[in-house]
This record gives sequence, C-alpha cells and structure tokens, in this order.
Amino acid sequence: MGGQPAVLAIDQGTTGTTCLVVRADGSVAGRAYSEFTQHFPRPGWVEHDAAEIWEVTRRVAGEALEAARGADVRAVGITNQRETVVLWDRATLEPVHRAIVWQDRRTAPLCRTLREAGHEERVRARTGLVLDPYFSGTKIRWILDERPELRARAEAGELAAGTIDAWLIARLTGGAVHATDPTNASRTLLYDLAEGAWSPELLDLLGVPAALLPEVRPSRGDFGVTAGEALGLEVPIAGVAGDQQAALFGQGCWEEGLAKNTYGTGAFLLMHTGGRFVPSAHGLLTTAACSLDGSPAFALEGSVFIAGAAVQWLRDGLGLLTDAAESEALAASLEGNDGVYFVPAFVGLGAPHWVPDARGAVFGLTRGTTRAHLVRAALEAMAYGTAEVIEAMEADAGSPMTELRVDGGAALNDWLMAFQADVLDRPVRRPALVETTALGAAGLAGLE
Repeated sequence: MGGQPAVLAIDQGTTGTTCLVVRADGSVAGRAYSEFTQHFPRPGWVEHDAAEIWEVTRRVAGEALEAARGADVRAVGITNQRETVVLWDRATLEPVHRAIVWQDRRTAPLCRTLREAGHEERVRARTGLVLDPYFSGTKIRWILDERPELRARAEAGELAAGTIDAWLIARLTGGAVHATDPTNASRTLLYDLAEGAWSPELLDLLGVPAALLPEVRPSRGDFGVTAGEALGLEVPIAGVAGDQQAALFGQGCWEEGLAKNTYGTGAFLLMHTGGRFVPSAHGLLTTAACSLDGSPAFALEGSVFIAGAAVQWLRDGLGLLTDAAESEALAASLEGNDGVYFVPAFVGLGAPHWVPDARGAVFGLTRGTTRAHLVRAALEAMAYGTAEVIEAMEADAGSPMTELRVDGGAALNDWLMAFQADVLDRPVRRPALVETTALGAAGLAGLE
C-alpha cells in the first residue's frame, strides 16, 4: 500500500467493534466504530448474533482502512470480549446458535450442581477460575444439552467452538485456521493454566468434546493470513489476546506488580504476576497474561460485571440520558450523593463475592431524588466496586498498589476518575489515548 508501516487492530467488544489503523510511531491513521444488537431473550440471558458481529467487524475494518488510505498495513491484531462463546459449522462458517455472552447467567444451576458435587477446588486448581456462569465451558455444555443434534455433530468433528477471537480468525482466514491464544483459552474453565493446554479431565467434567476446541497458539504468533475477500488485503494475523490482557499489555504492564483497570461494559482490574501462578485467597481469579517473549505469564484479576453498562441502562432502559457523556456534568451538579446508592448487580456479583443470583438495587430514594442522583450513584458504584477489588488484590499480592492505570470509555469521565482517586487515596493515571485495548492488540501484532 505504501506509506508508513501500520497494523490493523480489531477490538471486538461487548456492545460494539472498534478498528484502529495504528502507525509504527503509535499514532492512529484511521478509526471506525459501530455498535451491534444486544439480545435479552429471558431475564438473565444475554446473546449476540455472531454473524452480525462478523459483518459489523468487516464493515468497521473497511471504514478504518479507508480512513487510513496511504498507510502500509502489514499485519492484523485482534482483541475481543472474552468468555462469550460461538459454535459454528466448519464447512459453511455459519453459526449454529446465537453466541452466549459472558454476562449470561443461564448456567447458574449447572455451576451450583458442580459446586455441590465438590468440584470447585479441583477446577480452581487447574484453571485459576471459580465455577461461575461467567466462563465459556458451561455455556458450551448448555448448548449441547439443549440441542442434542449439535452434540452429535460436534463429536463427529463437523462443528467448531471458540471465543470471539477464534470466530473472527476463522472468518478472516476463510476457515483455514481454528485457533485461539492462552488469554482467551484461560477463560473457558477447560484450560489447565499450569500445563498450558486443554485439560482432558475438565473436558470430561463439563461434557465438551475435544474436537470442538481450537488450537492454542502464543498471543504473539501466527494465526494465519487474512483472505482477500474478507478485508480486501492479505496480511498475517500476528497477535491475539482477550480484551483485558490486551489492555494490560497496552498499558505497559509487562512486569510483576503493575496493574490497570479498564472501565468498559464492566470494570476489569488486572495485576501482572510475572511467571508466577498466584492462587487467590480473597475472591479473585488467576488468569493468563501476555508476555513480550511468548513465555508463560500470569495475572490476578478482579471482574466487576457491570460498570459502563449501568450508564447504558440509564440511557437506553430508563431514558434518563440521551448520551452517556452527559453523566459527567450531572454527577458534578451535586455536592454529594444525598444518601443514594446503586448496586448494579444486573447479572449477579463478580469479584470478590461471586454471587450469581444477586440482583441490582437502588437505596436511599426520596421525593427529592433526581436523575442526577441516579447517574451519580451509578458512577460511584464503579469506583466502589474497583476499590473493593483493589483491597482484595493487595491482600493477595502482599503489597500496596501505589497507583492505578486506567483505560476504557468511562475513563474519559473526569468526574469519575477524580472520585476514584479520592476513594482510593492514591494517583489514577490515564494515558492520552484510552484505547489501550486496541493498542495492546497492535503491539502484539508487531507494532513496536
């Protein structure tokens, strides 16, 4: 294409897809974004149309490439919403079921049954995770139980399954590659973190056929070449990571003890623990992280399921906002919260509590309560949830966190970041470009 070398970074999130064309100097040559449809077929259920995700991603990538005309795009990096799982036909590349999203709670009864049968400690020792509907493995099991014909096809090798990265890789390569990376594999309940491989024991426990699963390749590695008809160019897919690990990488948290919080649909705080697998005694998760040299790396993680999604609900569900950006001025218009508190447990509580059946609540309502109070309470809830996770993380790490690096859309909210710093009583560091998730994907794909 000519021009300065660049990477196409695809950031496939929970509510939309962002694509950036990032030059070698870190500047952005082209940017595009589009939301897609959220499906809520029953209370506690959240689904996406995987075909729509692909079409939106392809369109947005094309728009970013068009905006960056003249850039010499040499590779693709992918980062994605984790845990959300897709099943598709290997021959046609068509989904056979809607994607079940990470927020979905339908497998809570199965998780409860497994816990009551005494499997949680065994699962945690292998995966670093807890038995919660959040993760992919029980979602796959649910689909196969509900659709027995799909189980037969899965066992025959006709179907493929994976998190969104694997789905996009399959579509981008025209079906030539079925692969994922350790950061995504580590969110399935099926991956042995210490061994760095799918666990036959856990596949058997959850009833997931091994034939369904993708090959696990290093995050900075070879994921095939884009088919010309997919994006209009043929370049290697050279970096893949789940969104939170990509943000950790993009924030420069490559060494033990460095941490970041991403304020997106949820809030996700990760602390790099280097090559140490650190089991949590305080309600956190142990997960895979990215490394510069491809060696095994780990992180402690605290997942707050609802953050920016609460503001989205105030906007779309209650009509209290026309734009999420209004929340900053509304929160700042009050001197205090006047005793109004919001618990945004729309899909249960994540770290450090792990209560899948919890539901949201607002406390302290009076006749004097206004929309500004509700908006402020939603923002405060993000900060309090983050503080709770940091307290647990410091207890696990055995040392204080001296600063918090932040990114994600809600990190642009100056009022929220100031309130977060006050709650934590320590600095909050925000980069000039908060799209560190996409920048992490670009870095993994070879942008130095």
